[in-house]
Amino acid sequence: MSQKILIAGGTGLLGTRLSEMLIDSGYEVAHLSRTPGKHAHYKTFKWDIAQGYIDEKAMKYPDYIINLAGNSVAGEKWTAARKKAILSSRLQSTNLLCKYLQETSHHVKGFVASSAVGIYGNSGERLMLEESSYGSDFLAEVCKHWENASWQVHHLGIRTVIFRIGIVLSNKGGALPQIARPVKMMAGSPLGSGKQYMSWIHIDDMCRLFIKAIEDPQFTGVYNAVAPNPVTNEELTRTLAKVMHKPMMLPNVPAFGLKLMLGEMSEVILNSNLVSANKVLQTGFTFEYNQIQEALESLYDKDS
Repeated sequence: MSQKILIAGGTGLLGTRLSEMLIDSGYEVAHLSRTPGKHAHYKTFKWDIAQGYIDEKAMKYPDYIINLAGNSVAGEKWTAARKKAILSSRLQSTNLLCKYLQETSHHVKGFVASSAVGIYGNSGERLMLEESSYGSDFLAEVCKHWENASWQVHHLGIRTVIFRIGIVLSNKGGALPQIARPVKMMAGSPLGSGKQYMSWIHIDDMCRLFIKAIEDPQFTGVYNAVAPNPVTNEELTRTLAKVMHKPMMLPNVPAFGLKLMLGEMSEVILNSNLVSANKVLQTGFTFEYNQIQEALESLYDKDS
């Protein structure tokens, strides 16, 4: 019998690729959805976070639950309402899953949750380990509350893994296409000083890490989900231009301009996150993409 995986947030960028890779690895996959459709690609169970409802059959289905649910932090300015939605979407979904795991009969053996390297705040050139101090900005606060909510599942006696995810590199969405667009138009330039570190991970390595966490019982607690070689924003932009065979011609985009345009959300771009992959490497996990150039070539070289 193949193992069954239930994914919350399964239709997003990461969830879509993870679902494909789980199927390819021989797992059965189902999604939680507010609007389960007859023509959905995967088995779907209804949940309604605002109403505090999950179809009880959903809890009887999985051997493992992966929680990727939460509103995107990018795309819109952080108004007070937007910030509230970013936080509440993560807490309410996680608390709801925990409540149903506590109150319904199930055979769930593991719970794999997401967080972000944003928990460390703007860490400059300090290498951040899982036990390093947290930041105090908005994203750091979101991640702290999010992880506390996920850790409730551990207290139910279920093996719990929390991944602090770096910038996920994909040409299908997320941050990379936004960075690549001006480069394609020969208007690529570093953002702010360009010296801020960006801890990244190729989307396929991120999915393989989720699968490893399901399969390997030594995984428990918090792990940084980043490739072993972080780069500065300038290195990333220059390497992308090289891979896409485009020149780098313009001066840096000034930080004050980004703050004017994006407001508080500019923290996502301007904060420096130099994050260690050592704890994941010590589990025996091997990254397919260790260096930024090979990661970008896998995504852009063929069509640039």
